[in-house]
Amino acid sequence: MFIDSHCHLDFSVFDDHRDRLMARCLEQNISGFLVPATRYSTWSNLALLAKNYPYWRVAYGLHPYFLASESLDAIDLIGEHCEQASAVAVGEIGLDYWPGAVDKSIQLDFFRRQLSMAKVLSLPVILHARKSYDEVLACLRALNFQQGGVVHAFNGSLVQAERFIALGFVLGIGGTVTYPRAKKAHRVLAGLDKQAFVLETDAPDMPLMGYQGQLNTPLSIPLIAHAVSAIREESVEQIATQTYNNLLRVFPTWHS
Repeated sequence: MFIDSHCHLDFSVFDDHRDRLMARCLEQNISGFLVPATRYSTWSNLALLAKNYPYWRVAYGLHPYFLASESLDAIDLIGEHCEQASAVAVGEIGLDYWPGAVDKSIQLDFFRRQLSMAKVLSLPVILHARKSYDEVLACLRALNFQQGGVVHAFNGSLVQAERFIALGFVLGIGGTVTYPRAKKAHRVLAGLDKQAFVLETDAPDMPLMGYQGQLNTPLSIPLIAHAVSAIREESVEQIATQTYNNLLRVFPTWHS
């Protein structure tokens, strides 16, 4: 059984074929999906959709790249939404220092407050970190954040990976590892403990090698698992079992 630990199935690009996609996923033994919110305006729709798909799990948060249109007041509503929808995490939250992103000071304010809310709720977090791993780690340590979670689309060094793992996080491994040129990602993945990672697609984004320009979906998860299997010299069955167990450890309320 495969689980996609990070996919945006609530995005409108899936509206006209979501039911068919979910049916195909279940046929392929892809039977769990973690759908993290990105903007406050989407939270209600995500909650409605999740009621129709019992194999979805959700998280609520404010994505750092879209904060220009967000209010800090929304953070006070995270707890209410998480409790009503039985959310397994707070997310997608973090720091994104890509060119064109919101001012760093604003991002830090939102991130720290959302981390604090997750701590109050005793929930793990789904971290988005782009060009910001060290600062994200500093924020986690400063708050003494111990709930752990997933570092989405991790592409840092093995040293940075180990620092997140020491804080109770696992690393999200996605389509990047299917690219032959991603040598650093391959080396890091090969050096990880089997308890240190989960599989994800980031659908509809992050297409796999050979599928550039196409809509990414959770159907890519077995292909990612095969790439991980080759890099780590483990069977696909081992990868599926290990990542499933890792996900349940990080998100203990998954089956609640």
